[in-house]
Amino acid sequence: MCRIGAIKSKVPVHPSKALHLMLPQQEGYDNSGFAMVMQDLYGVFSQYKDKPLLSMACTREGARLVEEYMDKHHFTQLAAWVPVPDKQPNLNIEALPFYIFRNYDYPEFVKEPEAREALLLDTRLALRRMLEETGEGYVYSFWPDVLTLKEIGDPRDIATYFHLWDDNGCLLAKNIIVQCRQNTNYDIVRYAAHPFFLQGYTLCANGENTFFTKNTEFQKSLFRGYIGFESDSQNFLYTLHYVLHELKWPISYYKHVITPLPFSELAQRPDRDVLMTIRQSLAHLEINGPNTIIAGLPDGRMMTCCDSKKLRPVVVGGDGEMVAISSEVCGINEILPNRDTSKDIYPNEREVVVINQDLEVERWKQ
Repeated sequence: MCRIGAIKSKVPVHPSKALHLMLPQQEGYDNSGFAMVMQDLYGVFSQYKDKPLLSMACTREGARLVEEYMDKHHFTQLAAWVPVPDKQPNLNIEALPFYIFRNYDYPEFVKEPEAREALLLDTRLALRRMLEETGEGYVYSFWPDVLTLKEIGDPRDIATYFHLWDDNGCLLAKNIIVQCRQNTNYDIVRYAAHPFFLQGYTLCANGENTFFTKNTEFQKSLFRGYIGFESDSQNFLYTLHYVLHELKWPISYYKHVITPLPFSELAQRPDRDVLMTIRQSLAHLEINGPNTIIAGLPDGRMMTCCDSKKLRPVVVGGDGEMVAISSEVCGINEILPNRDTSKDIYPNEREVVVINQDLEVERWKQ
């Protein structure tokens, strides 16, 4: 069983805070990997929050290919942070030669927000295809104010390698979503590691989705960005993106799509016609199996919800300055020991819990 966690803070925090959230849950993961998505960045990226940030890992040739592509497509490099690794002997990490986190300015002829969104998506997909064809690297995200790091190995050693234990003010963010495990149900590849990211939406999951094949076949026809499917948990992200971004529905409908109410209950609801239409039209996006998700939204909100039987744990706790979501309460105890534990929330199987920008917790009943 995976362990997942997230932090939303009023003040920027270092990745070490997320690592300490996960450490007490170590029995829940197998030291096969570490991945995180940081949003609302500060530190070295504080001056470029409106500029797209490319997060990638590659060989020297992969770096050259990406630079050539970006130049050819009129992206102007503005800044870069290249981590200097701590290459201690015997670290359990399958490191690649280069890790690049680079800010670009948009091509001058692309001005409209929707056109820029589409360009960033298409650019990331093109870079991914190019590097996959040559075997020269991985591109995880290309989006303003977002940094993604994924690596194979022991989370402690990965953190040592990237100096993530050092609270030096270099990497800071108000939103961090993290998982300390690779995807071990399928082949271990970097793209399969949670969290997953698409156009401002971030998601990680604890559990499994036994409707993976049904979801996947349907999602492939819905949107060009729904690719890869290296993990059954990617279905959760793509459905979240489809419901909120493509259909532009309220967030409360997401739960009705992935875990619809039984027909007997639908018949008693005043909104039964709407809910029945959702169930009938998006039946192939229903999920099954034990799972809990944590997600970040483009507007900075975070959310969590569970499967329809509550077969995976999750808890939300905060102290007024920070809210954390964790698979186990011991993680929150580690980073927020002085909070009022009576206000902790254990989401049930029929609700979506949303944390807004003011750290207010909203509970949406299904």
